[in-house]
Amino acid sequence: MRNNVESEPSSGNHHLLTLRFLDSSLRLSAIPLTVASMWVAVTNRESSEVYGDLDYKTDISGIKYLVAMNGICAGYALLTIVFSWVRGRISEWVFFVSDQVLAYLMVTSTSAVIELLYLLYRGDRDVSWSEACGTYGKYCGQVKVSLILHGIAFFCFLALSCISAYRVFSKFEPPYVSTKQGNEQGE
Repeated sequence: MRNNVESEPSSGNHHLLTLRFLDSSLRLSAIPLTVASMWVAVTNRESSEVYGDLDYKTDISGIKYLVAMNGICAGYALLTIVFSWVRGRISEWVFFVSDQVLAYLMVTSTSAVIELLYLLYRGDRDVSWSEACGTYGKYCGQVKVSLILHGIAFFCFLALSCISAYRVFSKFEPPYVSTKQGNEQGE
């Protein structure tokens, strides 16, 4: 007959294995999402007889920033998959900080492309910039697809940042509040 003390480590190991599997799955999922988003953005092009060509080489810095972030995220996800199985050599704090940084950078690239899409659809009359999606509808549609793929990858990194935060901070005990302090605060 087993007692509770013996069963706790196995349930703790099961919890850690589940967390590790979820972590690896999210990192693996982020790679094709970021690569696909990058591919759609880089290969996106459309021509107009009146206004000329619009493609990745055009000076649209929001799209270039999105592509750069997708490349960085894909490379980071691949590296962290490899290094996550060699946990003893790399501190969990490194994963925590880098996951947080990548998640925040993905927010910035997402917001840059959302602003770009807004300007492509609405224009900016204050600076005499007309909307472009009426002429370049296919291009705008592909930017949306790239943004959606990037957004899904962002949610993977958001979940990863939560998992890495849980891994780091679950090792600490909650702060101790003496019963005397607890009674004074409750009154």
